[in-house]
Amino acid sequence: MAIPPSGTQWRLTSGDVEAVVVEAGGGLRSLAVGGVDVVAGYPVDEMASSGRGQLLVPWPNRIRDGRYRVAGQEHELPITERSTGTATHGLVRWESFRPTEHDDDRIVLVHTVHPRPGYPFALEVRVAWQVDSRGLTCSTTVVNVGATTAPVGYGAHPYLALGATPAARARLTVPADHVVRVDPDRLLPVGTEPVAGTDLDLREGPELGDRGIDNAYTGLERGADGCWTVTLATDERTVHLWGGPGLDWVQVFTGRSDLATVPPGHPAGIAVEPLSCPPDAFNSGEGVVALDPGATWAGQWGIEVGRVLG
Repeated sequence: MAIPPSGTQWRLTSGDVEAVVVEAGGGLRSLAVGGVDVVAGYPVDEMASSGRGQLLVPWPNRIRDGRYRVAGQEHELPITERSTGTATHGLVRWESFRPTEHDDDRIVLVHTVHPRPGYPFALEVRVAWQVDSRGLTCSTTVVNVGATTAPVGYGAHPYLALGATPAARARLTVPADHVVRVDPDRLLPVGTEPVAGTDLDLREGPELGDRGIDNAYTGLERGADGCWTVTLATDERTVHLWGGPGLDWVQVFTGRSDLATVPPGHPAGIAVEPLSCPPDAFNSGEGVVALDPGATWAGQWGIEVGRVLG
């Protein structure tokens, strides 16, 4: 029997909430509530496309020319996105994760990042996926198991499903007062500016219309629990993606929000990516954790489903 492209599949259930987590990259392949897709995942017989459900460690987004300096030493990573000449989305997306705990509603997966050219540091990445009546929670820890201080960033790449709602009619609320502008050719940061008065101001939950967004937001408004919440409202339902302490940016990507831009069999969705640092952070230093030997970084985010819209 052929092994699925994303490796072993683990089904998690709690009431009418069901998720499928995979061996390849320790990622999320699907999430449904009452049989309705909440994330825009991918079929079991295909590879993850466009980062769907993947974990982005030890950096999210892009590193300019694949080069950065740490402690006075320059490192050069392989270029993984030729169109922009950058190293993208970390080192674990296609690597095998092994289960250390598994219940009906929860699984813990672990992967060791070994030193290599371009990233001569050792990390243990532990991700716990759990479902309950509210939705899904993802808890991640990264431990420096090497002998030298390592630069560490984190991101995750879920797409919130649009269902039958055209992207232009969907309403997206991002409670952030600043946005990272990028150059149109390489999608690398050119500066951070207030969202007020721009077409990237999503604080009031406007319809997306013809906005094309591939930007990181920061200055996120947090609730009493220390979490921020991004909300996607469609004709079918509202979906909330929240991020906890240590996740101070969120990337919004609308480039896979129309059925014409996704492969057959894939639901259309909008990527809402919780991040610990912005694009090209290994060069700017913004948000990057200098993780000492034996130290741990931890972050948590989740997806909850709101009421059905009438």
